[in-house]
Amino acid sequence: MQTASLLYYFLLVCWCIDFVENQTNGIPRRQRRRMRYRGSRKGSSANHRPNRQPQIKTSTTVAVVPSVPLINIDDGITEVFDSLIGLSGHESSYSVLPGKKGHCTANGMIMYDKAVWSPKPCITCLCSKGKVICDETTCLSLTCHKTEIPEGECCPVCSDIEPNDPSDPMLLQPLRTQAEMDELLRREKEELEGREKEIHKKDDEKRKRKEKKSQEEKKKHDYEAHQKEEEEISRREEEKRRAYEEEELQIEKEEEEKRKGNELPEQERKQQKSEEEEEEEDEHILRGDVFRMPPRFPIPVPPAEIPPLPTGCSISDTTVSCINARLTQIPPITDPELTSLELEGNTITSIPDEAFNGIPNLERLDLSKNNITSPGIGPQAFKILKKLKRLYMDGNALVHIPPELPSALEELKINENHLHAIDEDSLQELKNLVTLELEGNKLSEANVSPLALRPLKSLSYLRLGRNKFRTVPQGLPTSIEELYLENNQIEEISEICFNHTSNINIIVLKHNKLEENRIAPLAWINQENLESIDLSYNKLYHVPSYLPKSLLHLVLIGNQIERIPGYVFGHMKPGLEYLYLSFNKLNNDGIDPVSFYGAYLSLRELFLDHNELKFVPFGITEMKALSFLRLNNNKIRTVPPERICRSVVNDDNVDADSNDEEEEEVEDSHLEHLHLENNFINTRELSPYAFSCIRSYSSVVLKPQKIK
Repeated sequence: MQTASLLYYFLLVCWCIDFVENQTNGIPRRQRRRMRYRGSRKGSSANHRPNRQPQIKTSTTVAVVPSVPLINIDDGITEVFDSLIGLSGHESSYSVLPGKKGHCTANGMIMYDKAVWSPKPCITCLCSKGKVICDETTCLSLTCHKTEIPEGECCPVCSDIEPNDPSDPMLLQPLRTQAEMDELLRREKEELEGREKEIHKKDDEKRKRKEKKSQEEKKKHDYEAHQKEEEEISRREEEKRRAYEEEELQIEKEEEEKRKGNELPEQERKQQKSEEEEEEEDEHILRGDVFRMPPRFPIPVPPAEIPPLPTGCSISDTTVSCINARLTQIPPITDPELTSLELEGNTITSIPDEAFNGIPNLERLDLSKNNITSPGIGPQAFKILKKLKRLYMDGNALVHIPPELPSALEELKINENHLHAIDEDSLQELKNLVTLELEGNKLSEANVSPLALRPLKSLSYLRLGRNKFRTVPQGLPTSIEELYLENNQIEEISEICFNHTSNINIIVLKHNKLEENRIAPLAWINQENLESIDLSYNKLYHVPSYLPKSLLHLVLIGNQIERIPGYVFGHMKPGLEYLYLSFNKLNNDGIDPVSFYGAYLSLRELFLDHNELKFVPFGITEMKALSFLRLNNNKIRTVPPERICRSVVNDDNVDADSNDEEEEEVEDSHLEHLHLENNFINTRELSPYAFSCIRSYSSVVLKPQKIK
């Protein structure tokens, strides 16, 4: 039996030697060096035996075979492997599948995870998740005078102690039972696993710190490159503008590039030096006792520096201005005190969710004249701006109103975009909105919900010009005061358009397709606060009836009006003050003696220029408050004295012997400006009393006149 065991042992040793030689010769020099370093830098306590699985169980006798020396790699430490062979013929108690994840390879042998072995005296190795961790045995200090290292041991022992000497430290230790030994091994195993987890945790933290640092450096490098590119563009423009300094700027450029070229290698050397220091620190932690705590706490990574403003931007107090700065994205600004940001005239296309995270207290934001699209706006882009009151997005490419707008918003301008719909929820949260401008879009009564504007409880100023409305939009808020609907296709005004707008003050409907018979009689006649209506450039043939009672300002320029009906202003209180009828087709037959009835005491300005009048209309002298009268560009040939100024002739004191003289008394008039140019008036035939009521003759414009 012993002969068979010895023969088996001899064959196994020969096979190990041959295998190791082949394996070593196939490994490159650099890779073998790395294997040696891994084996020398990592270790565990020599006295620890956390896992008893490597021990070979035999039925009777176990023979300890001396260590088999293996190849000495690069004149370094000779790695050895203790082979424990059962002489009774029983096989080993473990079997390792080659190539399984977590196993280790040591001297050609595959070791399972958590396996412990001793490649040579005083060195103990552990397989931990595919890594080999080795440590040297720590010897206890002795107080004896004479020591020696017994054969097969690594620690010295006292040689001057007699056998069975009571001072022998080994005899002083009480004998431990098998249960105590098992408990001790279990505790040591738990301690080993705890320290191993701590090492892995620290390795992960260092890896994360390195990754974070590399990301920050990459981001900083990209920003610096972008900034340098913008500076180069700005510099070239400056050279074009100041051609006479071209030579001097070229010299400065060469010096700057030279300085930057010297600084760049220096920065690379510093970065390489810092990486080498980190590697040395890692080696210091892993070398020696692998479970030793790091010599110092890791230095925290300093926060990234706040990038400067891009080229073309400026800051003043709490406002950053980047108007026409050629920006392609919103700059990363971090300033909690910033309240105003101007980004007008750039080429920004998107607004990501985190665009304004660094400026949460913004109150005014101007994004006009960019290329922002609705898909490019993140759903949470404006949500962080809780204090935003003014948002300007004119001249972009939006098809929908941006989502999640701040409820504090008071002014919103989205003119000159491509809006083609407003849902009932588009403006749901904007209860504080006062001004809304949506001009120059593709809105109509077909794609604007009747409930879209009702949530705007504070809205007073609404601009919907240059759209495609055929009727006045429904659902106007009760708070509306000014409504602008110019340059649409509105053809009628129904009775229900302004039923709920009791506060409305101004309505602008110029450049539409309105006719007087398409304006409902009860559309606005009962309005008490409506003071101004602009119906210029429509299809009106006479001044509309049923105008609001409170009307003060009526603009009818550029229609085809031929007639002013009598008493059309008679129901107004306190009375019409401004009437503009320029560029129409009025003639004297279309103006009745009572056409201005109701406005004699209130009318201040009357524009009748660019019509077909042949003489000054009746009723001018009755207008006591009139201060501005335009009659230019008509067909007037003469101005009788009584048509502009009312005079009273007094002939009570006429001397019979003297020449016939008439004494006239002229009533006071408020007329200050009178335009009669471009008519057919012969100025030499005008009566000297024609304009006697006007305080300054320089206020009367008579030249030029048309040639007969």
